[in-house]
Amino acid sequence: MIRGASLRGFVGLVEELGGDAEQFLERFSIPPAALTSETEVVPITSHDLMLDAVAHDLRCPDFGLRLAARQDLGILGRLALAIETSSTAGEAVECVSRFLFVHSPALSIRVEPDPWGHREVAALTYRKDPRESPYSPQATELGVALFHEVALALLGSLVGLRSVELPHQPLSPVSRYTEFFGADVRFGRPVAALRVERRALDAEFGSADAAIRRFAVRYLEVHHTDPEHLVSTRVRRALAGSVGSTQPSIAGVARLLAMHPRTLQRRLAAESTGYEAILDDVRQELALRYLGTTDLPLGQVAAMAGFSGQSGLSHAVRRWRGVSPSEMRRRLRGT
Repeated sequence: MIRGASLRGFVGLVEELGGDAEQFLERFSIPPAALTSETEVVPITSHDLMLDAVAHDLRCPDFGLRLAARQDLGILGRLALAIETSSTAGEAVECVSRFLFVHSPALSIRVEPDPWGHREVAALTYRKDPRESPYSPQATELGVALFHEVALALLGSLVGLRSVELPHQPLSPVSRYTEFFGADVRFGRPVAALRVERRALDAEFGSADAAIRRFAVRYLEVHHTDPEHLVSTRVRRALAGSVGSTQPSIAGVARLLAMHPRTLQRRLAAESTGYEAILDDVRQELALRYLGTTDLPLGQVAAMAGFSGQSGLSHAVRRWRGVSPSEMRRRLRGT
């Protein structure tokens, strides 16, 4: 999932481009109210597929960059306060790295060694977990561009920015990227990243406030649990790796996690969920992914999403989205 606030500015931009924002939101089953909510979340696969579809349908290859220019740190909600009151850029990045799961568990930001081997340079990487959602060029450009815009707003300038790296090939003329980032942009790279001089991480924030930051961090610690520490996350990943190849069972997953099935049920209940609910969610994610990103026959989609036959897929998709698998594919693919 991802917070609906990630789409702030979406409606106005789509309308400026001559599109119908409500139609796109309905097509990808995203509630319009989620865009202005501080707490509502939406499926990240639907979120990303919609960005790619809008860019294609409205012939706006730099849609992600344009949307990032309309956003600011505020889309991160309560995490924003902890970031802007940090003392240095490095401390802010550490905070984002630790708590970005509050915005979306599928996304991560890290400080890593320079992929080009320069010791004085660090890579601020931006990743989406492929186990959670397929790669999206527009969503990646939105995330990296917003990362850049926030750093620029907090520091005033990015003198130490060496280059920007993107895993895909250019969607727009290269000059559009260099104009936006004010630096060299390299494509087809292993991971999306901003390459900055390490000294830039020591840059101090004018908005630093240690007392407020401690309060903000404590709030995040108390009110949000890192999904990596949840049993439900381990169950979800176990199912995501086995659905479509073996018949899933709670006994099999419990054995994989080295616990008794009843213990697993109690642990999941304590996290306000259950095995069947997680299995249904995993099947939905897989089915929508294959319907939206491949031309596989429906029978094959059904098998890969863990259904015994195409009729099982049809019943499930109608229950999830109120339409047939073929209609769902048409909506997601725009064909």
